[in-house]
Amino acid sequence: MKYIVALDQGTTSSRAVVFDENGALVASHGIEFRQIYPKPGWVEHDPEDIYESQLNALRAAVEKAGIDAADILAVGIANQRETALLWERETGRPLHNAIVWQCRRTAPLVERLKEDGLGNTIRDRTGLIPDAYFSGTKLEWLLDSIDGARDRAQNGELCFGTVDSFLAYRLTGGRAHVTDATNASRTMLFNIHKQEWDEVLLRAMDIPAPLLPTVVDSSGVIGMLDKSILGREVPIAAMAGDQHAALYGQACFGPGEAKNTYGTGCFVLMNTGARPVRSQFGLLSTVAWRVNGKPTYALEGSVFVAGAAIQWLRDEMKLISTAAESETLARSLADNGGVYLVPAFTGMGAPYWDMYARGTIVGLTRGAGRAHIVRAALESIAYQSADVLEAMEKDGGVRMAALRVDGGASANEFLMQFQSDILGVPVVTPQVTETTALGAAMLAGRAVGLWDDNRLKTVWQRKKEFRPTMPGENRERLLQQWRRAIERARKWEEE
Repeated sequence: MKYIVALDQGTTSSRAVVFDENGALVASHGIEFRQIYPKPGWVEHDPEDIYESQLNALRAAVEKAGIDAADILAVGIANQRETALLWERETGRPLHNAIVWQCRRTAPLVERLKEDGLGNTIRDRTGLIPDAYFSGTKLEWLLDSIDGARDRAQNGELCFGTVDSFLAYRLTGGRAHVTDATNASRTMLFNIHKQEWDEVLLRAMDIPAPLLPTVVDSSGVIGMLDKSILGREVPIAAMAGDQHAALYGQACFGPGEAKNTYGTGCFVLMNTGARPVRSQFGLLSTVAWRVNGKPTYALEGSVFVAGAAIQWLRDEMKLISTAAESETLARSLADNGGVYLVPAFTGMGAPYWDMYARGTIVGLTRGAGRAHIVRAALESIAYQSADVLEAMEKDGGVRMAALRVDGGASANEFLMQFQSDILGVPVVTPQVTETTALGAAMLAGRAVGLWDDNRLKTVWQRKKEFRPTMPGENRERLLQQWRRAIERARKWEEE
């Protein structure tokens, strides 16, 4: 038996997952690491914490699997996206903490870009909406804040990268300074049409080109794992941002195929094929993956508050003691009793993009109780996802046949059935719920010849399918009331 190991480097923990040649999960190990908050709205990670936790997770997972490094065909990397790192080319030593994707410190730099008239240029060339979320202005801030950094960068002494790039550099002993096309497409510096770093945007942010990694395919050998790590060299054969890896791990290989990851928020991605689609509804265009030099594109929409709404019910409102209890309470009611909860605690994302919206509960009567509010919170996750997916269908000009789902809340069968009912299409859960890791493993396995394109379709296996049972008129009535509730929540803070 041969194996593929996926490194799933996330925002709060680093995981390593071992898969066998049939795509079955053999062993995994995760290690949490520190979150650093220097100022309100600022979020950092120590790059050494990222690397050490990932290294130790890798060794522990291989040990748990009871396998020899000689039986590992390849390693694939999936990573938290948009987090920016700067390090010395010669030593690999970081010059500063990593600036995490959640960090808002560069919002003034983004405002300056928009004031300079570059908003549409960024949208047209990168597929992104100008925002401090993305890596470009984080790199600009680092170069501005570290003495001599810009000169050293121009002289080729420094390396910039997202987490995939930093891990590849360190794991290969400094022999590979690369990033893949999915991570490059999240920097706000990469032209997704030409598949190259964009000179206009580099000038706008005063970023020296010698600093940047080479952009490679998501599937392909980029170097060898240093012999000191597992006792022998192993090919590193895949790199992809976590949500892109999850789309691949859900086998969404054709246009119109979509996945939704239900976490703290929701990340919805839909494959749009060989062409990027400019969204008319506030979605992002992004590279889904690049294989054999050919990019596949996706539309992406984010729901800010999904599982976080259930945490709020548990931790702040004390309406439930466990997340699992929400399903029992929701099922205790025949319907929502006309109660709707809009969890706009931090504003609203796609397709509304209203930073002044706030959380709202509407439709309360004297008969409404704890179960109604809990059910309304669960239903809100499905409604928000449906809003994003409807925008995707309009943008992409395709009708979604089914939605593949993963993430913690996908275990809630009430929510999955309601999601199917409100979308009017089947919702499918996979056998392997570690879809981010599986996607990285599939991309790596493809690169080393373990799996071809046909075999990859069989690596993904369905676990359960929820089919819509709700009459169409009921669905339309619920959606109409949801949209009325949305209007009550919008622009609240502004007024």
